[in-house]
Amino acid sequence: MKKFLDKDFMLENDTACRLYHEHAAKMPIIDYHCHINPQQIAENYKFRNITDAWLSGDHYKWRVMRSNGYPESQITGSESSDYEKFEAFAKSLPLAFANPMYHWTHLELQRYFDISTPLNERSCKEIWEKCNEKLASDNFRVRDIIRKSNVKLICTTDDPGDSLEWHKKIAADSSAPCKVLPAWRPDKAMKIEKPEFASYVEHISKLTGKKIDSCKAFFEAIDERMKFFNDMGCRAADHGIDYAYCKVVSDSELERIYEKGLANETLTSEEIEAYKSMILLHLAEGYTKYGWVMQIHYGAIRDPNSKMFKLLGSDTGFDYMGNRPCAEAIGILMNELTQRNALPKTIWYSLNPADNGPIATAIGAFQGPEAKGKIQQGAAWWFNDSYQGMVDQMTSFANLSVFGNFLGMLTDSRSFLSYTRHEYFRRIMCNFIGTYVEKGMYPEDMTFLGQMVEDISFNNTNRYFGFNV
Repeated sequence: MKKFLDKDFMLENDTACRLYHEHAAKMPIIDYHCHINPQQIAENYKFRNITDAWLSGDHYKWRVMRSNGYPESQITGSESSDYEKFEAFAKSLPLAFANPMYHWTHLELQRYFDISTPLNERSCKEIWEKCNEKLASDNFRVRDIIRKSNVKLICTTDDPGDSLEWHKKIAADSSAPCKVLPAWRPDKAMKIEKPEFASYVEHISKLTGKKIDSCKAFFEAIDERMKFFNDMGCRAADHGIDYAYCKVVSDSELERIYEKGLANETLTSEEIEAYKSMILLHLAEGYTKYGWVMQIHYGAIRDPNSKMFKLLGSDTGFDYMGNRPCAEAIGILMNELTQRNALPKTIWYSLNPADNGPIATAIGAFQGPEAKGKIQQGAAWWFNDSYQGMVDQMTSFANLSVFGNFLGMLTDSRSFLSYTRHEYFRRIMCNFIGTYVEKGMYPEDMTFLGQMVEDISFNNTNRYFGFNV
């Protein structure tokens, strides 16, 4: 029996061990999609304790605690102390057998706090004290964690209406731990059906100093914000959409829908889809112009629990996996952009693993000479970034596309301790490749395989986005 989380954790054969220890482990990290707060990097935030570092914004952990019957007061509420929240998580975690949260938590304890004891009710107090002792020191702030994790570049997630003031401060700071670039997330500009849409348009109008009296004028103002982001070093856009769509309408029809949405009138599903399609097509033209990468995350059913949405808002652990058919619309969208000579480098992520095959084959229909693997399938996302979810995604991608061009892992996290997810991915990847080799299904060319592992871990991403770090 192997020891829990030993040095060869998840590495089941000699080839996998060599690939990980000699190649993957030494590679730096580019975290090209995450939700961390750039202000905390700029100000070199010091966590008050492990609850602040772990539980203050991590809806993955909140979900585990809720599933174990804890009331919201002991998860996100102000009624309980930080220790009570940590204790509730410690009691919940051992029951999360085969949930990646169990592995992630213990990788973080090992890598950052030198703690190999499993977290549970019995060890809770001791681990709480050991973690807090380290976090209390002045060499365990946010920037120290980033350096310790060997992170070379971070892309945050930012609204077009953001001032990017913290990115400016980081860029001007010679002591910054790594490059920190904004990434464009224009969801608010697309959600015409929301009551807040009109106030968002007004915000963009004030920010740009432009009078916005039409949809055309709104798009022009958004273009101005895109130029500002580009000047700030942005190399990536990200879209969180419910499902894939592409409904092309005339300019006059678009203006009619826009005016209706601006007036907060009820829009039909067809009108909503038309507006979102037209702004997405317009934005993609800008991404192509600037050489940005377009990321599309789809397939989540968001905020289904209206009671908890009113209490806590979005992104608090209540979303789930959708199953709306999207394969045809993915092709229609990329075809429309191809006809316009405006298909940017694109990464597709679906929350439903049933889409692994459709995405892995759709991307092959729209590749181009602008980059190796111009159109990509992203790493297993959210509910899929488990051991089995990653194996399934890698298997499908390798079977149906070109695995050596894979862009590897990203944290998609709100926690500065989540960089161990890159290690988790790299171990699974090395074992996946090593198993093929050991079965005689691929040559034992360790020079080539080692380079491929290093590329997937870091180099492919660096080249694809044009980061040059």
